[in-house]
Amino acid sequence: MKIITTQFGEIEVSEDRILTFSEGFYAFEELKKYVLIQPDNSYFKWLNSVDRPEIAFPLFAARLLDENYPQINNHEAFGIVTLNKDPLKITVNLRAPVYINQYDKSGYHTILESENYSFYYNLFVE
Repeated sequence: MKIITTQFGEIEVSEDRILTFSEGFYAFEELKKYVLIQPDNSYFKWLNSVDRPEIAFPLFAARLLDENYPQINNHEAFGIVTLNKDPLKITVNLRAPVYINQYDKSGYHTILESENYSFYYNLFVE
């Protein structure tokens, strides 16, 4: 199937790349199908809705920031990135991660109880 994304234009998405988020995302509960896109030479990945391709979440692997970040049953943890033209204002939400299992093509969005992680972790510092 083809989808037209805001970030990458028209892309071909095979069925075996589609991830299912059975509960959706907070504020996007109705959107269940996504595709994970990783541009070449980028630390960022994009989780793009298949149902509404204009909806996409930039992600950053949480383990790149904290090697002890909680991992759950073959699910890799990602923080949703808030982009900004000023790199010093780019933040990663480590308190409400997205967990993705590439093996069974599932994922979920949760809020950690631990206050050790910030909703606004600065990705870059001076």
